[in-house]
Amino acid sequence: MENYTYNSITLQLEGLNVSDNYFYPVFIFFIFSYLFIMVANVGITVLIFIDKSLHQPMYLLFCNLPFNDIVGNSVIVPRLLLDMLRPPSERLINYHECVAQAFITHMFGTTSHTVLMIMAVDRYVAICNPLRYAAIMTNKMVIKLTVSAWGVAFVLVGILLGLTMRLNRCRTMLINPFCDNASLFKLSCESVFINNVYGLTFTVVLFIASIGSIVLTYTKIAVVCLTSNNKSLNSKALKTCSTHLFIYLIMVFNGMSNIALHRFPQYSDYRKLCSVLFFIVPGSLNPIIYGLQSKEIQKFLLKSLKSKNTFPKLKN
Repeated sequence: MENYTYNSITLQLEGLNVSDNYFYPVFIFFIFSYLFIMVANVGITVLIFIDKSLHQPMYLLFCNLPFNDIVGNSVIVPRLLLDMLRPPSERLINYHECVAQAFITHMFGTTSHTVLMIMAVDRYVAICNPLRYAAIMTNKMVIKLTVSAWGVAFVLVGILLGLTMRLNRCRTMLINPFCDNASLFKLSCESVFINNVYGLTFTVVLFIASIGSIVLTYTKIAVVCLTSNNKSLNSKALKTCSTHLFIYLIMVFNGMSNIALHRFPQYSDYRKLCSVLFFIVPGSLNPIIYGLQSKEIQKFLLKSLKSKNTFPKLKN
């Protein structure tokens, strides 16, 4: 008969199972990815706030993404790197720390959707109602949209983790490289029917709302562009919308891959690696895509580089 430890305050993470041949490449990849995410996302956020020409709704709303990437990756990657250096028996985590980590990981995924939804609203107003854009997308509206994106995510994830915390635990091993809701409620020997129903409903509603808002706004944008003879408007729409859509598709692809791999237990190691890449890939690509797309950001960087190059000459 299996021995159970009820409501243990100390849990054990299974971690990533990386073979000796791939340990150092994977470890180095995670370190450099994390450093790049921190530098790129902090850099682009600071740039947007210090350059007044970037104080536009599009960029202010975009700042939610780098902030989300910084927090999400900071909670996952450093801890993962430490666990990779430890033997499996020493990959221990406090239950309350685990719940906090699970909350932030689910906030990361949910907020990625809600932020891209409010960014789609901004693009819709900018292209479909350009004359009223300044009147609609005021600073007050930007704050309302931002609070809505984070507030909805906070409530949904709060209920998700609240339902899990009510359960008694009889196991201590989490079959995952980090804490998430599914790993936590699987520690219980009680019925998790409500958790499964809410988790499935949460995921379906979030994806339907997210995909539905993107399809709706982009359909209306496409109609406006096709019926308009304004080449400048069409060019602007193509640049900004393609960037936004590309970021959205990356996030959806990562999320869908992770969900699909859950149905194939024989690929659990790939699923765990994919769950980590769900944080790293968007966090690395978001600042690059927006940095390359934005003329304002490119101008600021070129101006900064020129000023640094001319400074030594002036000094001499």
